[in-house]
Amino acid sequence: MRDNSEMTGELVLGNAQLVLPDEVITGHVVLRDGKIAEIGAGASALAEVDCEGDFLSPGLVELHTDNLERHITPRPKVHWPHHAAIVAHDAELCGCGITTVFDAIRVGSIIENKRGDYRRYARPMADEILSMRQQGALKISHMLHLRAETCSETLIEELSEFGPEDRVGIVSLMDHTPGQRQFRDISKFEDYVRGKNGLSAEGFGEYVNYLYELRDRLGARHEEASVAAARRYGAVLASHDDTTREQVGVSAGHGIRVAEFPTTVEAAQACRDHGIAVIMGAPNLVRGGSHSGNVSALELADLGLLDILSSDYVPAALLLAAVQLGQHWGDMARGLATVTQAPARAAGLSDRGALESGQRADLIRFAIKGGVPALRSVYVQGNRVG
Repeated sequence: MRDNSEMTGELVLGNAQLVLPDEVITGHVVLRDGKIAEIGAGASALAEVDCEGDFLSPGLVELHTDNLERHITPRPKVHWPHHAAIVAHDAELCGCGITTVFDAIRVGSIIENKRGDYRRYARPMADEILSMRQQGALKISHMLHLRAETCSETLIEELSEFGPEDRVGIVSLMDHTPGQRQFRDISKFEDYVRGKNGLSAEGFGEYVNYLYELRDRLGARHEEASVAAARRYGAVLASHDDTTREQVGVSAGHGIRVAEFPTTVEAAQACRDHGIAVIMGAPNLVRGGSHSGNVSALELADLGLLDILSSDYVPAALLLAAVQLGQHWGDMARGLATVTQAPARAAGLSDRGALESGQRADLIRFAIKGGVPALRSVYVQGNRVG
């Protein structure tokens, strides 16, 4: 991470299509001492980098991605060395234009039931991310997103291992009990679990019954502990897969500020009524719908109920979906805001996410070729890192 090594001196990027918060203009940007010092319309005779008419946008801010877990476990039962996985994950996100990421790490494990690989890993993984960040081994800014799995055995104990010093930015309440939320259709849950872990039909039935018992026994306590932990950390609290208006009402009562992937229009509208920002998956938008059969991100966008995009399981989808959304709306600034300013503000970050004087010089330069964004360069605090 480059937090302690921002650029000194000045760099001028000119002849660019500047993606400002509310419009796109032709102009130039002056970077000085790791921040945006000036923004000007028109060409600049002092420009050291000619952007050749490409777009210049704030760096992308990613609130929810499973990408790190994919690098840690590239195949079932294959565990990659963590430091190498973290560096590879960092490089991949940088190569997709993401300059700030909240690395999603599951807290809450299942030890007794033989489901496959659902072991504890959060605290050691967080230590490794923090260590790599401290060593300056990472290109982009990494923060922590704890995914609190309420249907688990060890959640309270794992939450107690974290504190304010860990810079946990987001705690999200997760409930993957079969028949609930994302997996209302239990056949979708069966396809996912059996495909991932190779369970037999009999084994899957035993596992489902165990999860029902676990949720009944510990679910309420785990939800309360997660809300309390977020307050203790000073983290933003998020819900996950809200489906009904009633569920959103409970989320609002907890003080939740962000709703990750509401599964119905009803839930998304309820989030809007409660002032909760809605995140939808970029892959959902790119593919034209959810892989699990839930509401379409584009449908919510057309209803004015989509605030933020997340790459979820495909980092390269984030910029692509934002550009597609900008083209769909006929407003590129609005499309890019779903992956820059909106997620930054939802996560409580006021120092990045917009092309404005005084903001961090986290920028990306890209062109659009054949309808697809082609990334040219990435800057973090004024340093070119990609």
